[in-house]
Amino acid sequence: MDQNDFIGVGGVLVMILLLVLRMPIGTAMLLVGVVGFAILNGIPAALMAIGTYPFQYAAVYDLAIIPLFVLMGNCAAASGMARDLFAAAYAWFGHWRGGLASATIAACAGFAAVSGSSVASAITMGRVCLPEMARYKYDPRLSCGTVAAGGTIGILIPPSTAFVIYGILTEQSIGRLLLAGILPGLLLTSIFMATIAIWMRFKPEYGPRGPRASWGERRRATFQAGPMMTVVLISIGGIYAGIFTESEAAAVGAFLALLYALAKRMLTGKSFNKILLETVSTTAMVFLILIGAQVFGPFLALSGLPEHIAGVVKDLDVPRVVILMIILGIYLLLGTFLEGFSMLVLTLPIVIPIVTALGYDLIWFGVVMVIVLEMGLIDPPVGINVFVVKSLVPEVPMSQIFAGIAPFWFAMMFCIGLLIMFPDIALLIPNSMIN
Repeated sequence: MDQNDFIGVGGVLVMILLLVLRMPIGTAMLLVGVVGFAILNGIPAALMAIGTYPFQYAAVYDLAIIPLFVLMGNCAAASGMARDLFAAAYAWFGHWRGGLASATIAACAGFAAVSGSSVASAITMGRVCLPEMARYKYDPRLSCGTVAAGGTIGILIPPSTAFVIYGILTEQSIGRLLLAGILPGLLLTSIFMATIAIWMRFKPEYGPRGPRASWGERRRATFQAGPMMTVVLISIGGIYAGIFTESEAAAVGAFLALLYALAKRMLTGKSFNKILLETVSTTAMVFLILIGAQVFGPFLALSGLPEHIAGVVKDLDVPRVVILMIILGIYLLLGTFLEGFSMLVLTLPIVIPIVTALGYDLIWFGVVMVIVLEMGLIDPPVGINVFVVKSLVPEVPMSQIFAGIAPFWFAMMFCIGLLIMFPDIALLIPNSMIN
């Protein structure tokens, strides 16, 4: 390693230290990136970077997709779509043993298609589903684990802010990434529901059966959830058919979700102001992270560290799948103390050259990466979704919530294994899309 490599390593270590000290990830990347530029290229180059990158990047048209998808999710949550989805799923699955938990997973998957945020999915579905499962005497390990794990599907099924950020940072097609998440998202949903069924074979008392809905009740509940499915089919289907660009699809989806909320008379002036404030707040946070990444990434590239590591890894005399498993193992370890987006923007400048050198498809790797981020959302001790669920049911001990999450964590591992063995699960739809 030469002097520049050591500077790059030092920058990464300082970044981790700042994150441990609870500095916001965007601010930390800006600070380290600017100082690194100054050391490697001089203070004038650093001042030019900090003076031009934020303004240039904030004006990128593709970034409009972020506030629009966030607005779409906020309007969907305010309109009561989550309750309609759960009612429809419960009508079909509620009479199973553990049926309320399976209905929660199905509803989480449906809400993910209009949300794009795991935390928002966990909060919204938790408020709807946890009281129902408590009413039917579900064990807290099953109910809390289901909501925490089901919420993670929010960043896999499109629209997904994680795919948008990954696509921007790696210069991959956001549309292809969004489409690539559809089949893996449905696969993970099915695996979660199978996990609940297996769990009920061993612990049937955890999830008592609910009443069987009549066919008329099922039809009515499904019809009531129809508007949400219409929003999804128009926005995401429009991307696949080539009718909309990703940003246009986000705008159409946000507009339809807003119309639906207005039609149901669920919006007041106060609630609409809250939606707008939440949208602006989330967008500002994401933009700060992306702008910080656009300063920190070029600093690492200038140091030559990513290329040096990629060259070393490529020369290792081991199968490429072994290196992939090591990379994923490191991500799982990082997920125990780093928040998902922090992990994404911090590591991608180093990891992507390695993955490219190994010959893996970056769209496929993006899907695997998002599932690993999902696992970080329920990993101890950080596990943001765990703390979200804990805030909804403060009387349930954390130990029980983590115990309930464990089966779903292994289910995610199984899903990643299937994607490694059969990469076409992720690539089938984007490779068949109409250009």
